[in-house]
Amino acid sequence: MGVDRLIAKWKVGLRLSVVHLLLMAGAFLSAMPFLWMLTTSLKPEPALYQPPLLLPTHFEWENYVKAWAAAPFPRFFLNSTIMTAGIVLAQTLLSAMAGYAFARMRFPGRDVLFFLVLGTMMIPFPVTLIPSFLVVNWLGWIDTYNALIIPRAVSAFAIFLFRQYFLTIPRELEEAAWIDGAGRFTLFFRIILPLSTPVIAASAIFSFLFAWNDFLWPLLVTNSTEMRTVQVGLAMFQGQYGVFWTLLTAAATIVTLPAIVAFLAAQKQFIAGITNTGLKD
Repeated sequence: MGVDRLIAKWKVGLRLSVVHLLLMAGAFLSAMPFLWMLTTSLKPEPALYQPPLLLPTHFEWENYVKAWAAAPFPRFFLNSTIMTAGIVLAQTLLSAMAGYAFARMRFPGRDVLFFLVLGTMMIPFPVTLIPSFLVVNWLGWIDTYNALIIPRAVSAFAIFLFRQYFLTIPRELEEAAWIDGAGRFTLFFRIILPLSTPVIAASAIFSFLFAWNDFLWPLLVTNSTEMRTVQVGLAMFQGQYGVFWTLLTAAATIVTLPAIVAFLAAQKQFIAGITNTGLKD
């Protein structure tokens, strides 16, 4: 029996070792672009194509100073912050309210409407790009924060996340509040939302990453440099006769940091929200 147990433990350990090795290999492959970006951002221009390409051997911190001064990045960061904050707040609040309506309220055509909302997720973004631009232009919102925020204020994916999470909350909590005389909005804001921290964090992270990394839409609806976002600002490092790779990767590293910090700050709630979503039909 002792030998059998040792063999069983050895097999389990071998299996876990293989799994960990595969996960480490996958993590390394995922980190390679970021390592290349960081290494390139610290190289002097003459050593741009010299190996090693993944581990920094030069430390030209002046590249970051030059990249920051090469374009009005403080203004770009301000625009991206305002746009991202507006989109995150709007998507979180509106999607939570819509998700609650689909999960708890009964009205004619509820399920059909919910499937129509889900169906919009299958429509490619380029299909809606021109109509959205024409509407924004007709409203006179070109080169304004309205154009950057309002067309992205609702997310079908976020509505799905909230709806599925709200289905996991026991109805007894709401029934007790109804008996005590709570209204629909009181019930939603004081009972449902405080219990929904994980899915709020998950939705906020998705919205943040989407808004912060968005390039095409801000490029289309902004004309002046004062309204550009950080992603559009990175294109300024591409000249007519070449790309300033060291400055571009330095600026890209700076732009990437807020997304990394946001994910690390809310990763526990993010994982919990994704894990608990979709447990009920």
